[in-house]
Parts: sequence; structure tokens; C-alpha cells
Amino acid sequence: MTPVIDDILAGLRAGRLAPYLGPGVTAMADGAPVPASPADLAAFLGKRVALPKRARGNPWAAAQYIESNRHRSTLTALMDQAYADPVPPGDLHRMLAGFRPPLIVDTWYDGAMPGGADGVRRGANGAKSRASRVRGSARHDGIAPTTPTGPKCPMDQAEGWRTILYKPHGAVTPARNYIIADSDYVEVLTEIDIQTPIPDIVRKRRTDCGFLFLGCRFDDQMLRTYARQILKRSAGPYYAVLDLALLSRNERRFLDDMHIQPVGIPLPAVSALLAA
Repeated sequence: MTPVIDDILAGLRAGRLAPYLGPGVTAMADGAPVPASPADLAAFLGKRVALPKRARGNPWAAAQYIESNRHRSTLTALMDQAYADPVPPGDLHRMLAGFRPPLIVDTWYDGAMPGGADGVRRGANGAKSRASRVRGSARHDGIAPTTPTGPKCPMDQAEGWRTILYKPHGAVTPARNYIIADSDYVEVLTEIDIQTPIPDIVRKRRTDCGFLFLGCRFDDQMLRTYARQILKRSAGPYYAVLDLALLSRNERRFLDDMHIQPVGIPLPAVSALLAA
């Protein structure tokens, strides 16, 4: 085991590292039946709605076109369809939940992580963010605490939970709310610099920990901005497991600016090392 993996493992065991999951973790789940990358999601939307050239291959632009031309309800129905099949929690989901970190950030739209947390922690509670639509606009309404099976519960009860699951882009479960269209991100990112969309419970828990990025890419400005704001005022350190050969210049600059240590080991190998 390499020194950096030793450090990551020690941080997870001590509750000093919060996993930050991207679609690459969903893709590792056995037989994941849903779009497991931005490209997959863009292709899914493009097969169901004829998109202009400028919107093809980009899920956020595709979603904006659908919302503008077919109504928000059509976009929501398509997202529901894309993520209707439950994703079985993979070994990595279960292992990360088993560390019982104070916070898990899951940035993809499936519900695999709640299933993994439920399976490993035997019904221990988690919470997820709620992305809602108000008068046709998108915003976060803070945290909507839910048990693994979905029912909401009082916020003061969530404060005592060992692990908080934060879904900053929304998810199919439990409320079928999504931050997906360009206009959604414009509104959220307008407010995110003053941290308004980030729930207080997430802000509190990040102050004593760093983040471990798994299955993430930062090749889009929106993704970099989201990550930058969630990391704000957290204690560090930061690690990102990714393919160094694929990194763009902007990604390398982002990693340097945020003092994120890249770990150039394939995600399945890192998963096996952490489980060893």
C-alpha cells in the first residue's frame, strides 16, 4: 500500500475525510442501469428529444433546451425515466458508508449511496439536500432530512446522525428534484458564493474534515465552482482519484489552486486497496 493510500485510509477511519462522489462511482456499481456520466445523460436526453447541434453532448444545455421548448414537466419526466431503475450499491458505496464519515457528498442523480448506507449501517439515518422548483426557478431549500427509506424527519433529529448524505445537484430519490438545466445552475451559482444554497448542517460538518474526490472530473466550469464552494472553510486535506493522463489544463490549475493532491491510481484499484 502506498503512503498516500495509507493517509487516505487513516483519514477515513478517523472521520477526517468526507467522500465526494461523482458519476464514476455510479459507473462502478454492478450492472448500473442508468446514465453514469454526463455524456451518457446527454445521449439519453438526445435520443428522446431532437436537440439542436449546440445542445448535443452537453446534458446541461440539453436539459435547458428541453425545459425551454417542452416545459419543465417534460424535463423532470425524462430525468425520472433516466433514473427510474434502482442502482444496486456497489462495493465502494458500501465500504465508504461503513467508515461512517460525518459527511458524504454525492453529486450524481441516482440513489445508490442511500442504499449502500442503509445496507452497511443497518438503517442508520442519512440526509440529502432538496432541490426544488419555485415559480419556475431552481433553488436549494436547505436540507430535507430523510431516513434511508425516504420519510422526512425533524431537523433537530438529523443533527445527531452519524453520517449526513448531501446531494447538491438533487436526485431521483426521495423527492425527484433535479438541478440540471443551465438556468438552474445560473440561479444556484448566483447565490453559492455567499454559501446560501449550502445547508448549515453541511457547513458545520465540513469545518473539521477534508475531502476525498472519487469518480469526479472537473472539466466543466460549473463542476469546479460547485466543488470550490463546498470545500470552502473546510479543514483539508484534499485528495482526488483520477486518470492523470486525461486531465485538462483547467483541471490541473483547479487542483493546484485548491491544493488537491491528485492520486493517479485507477478507481477500482483504490477501492480494492482501501478494502484490504
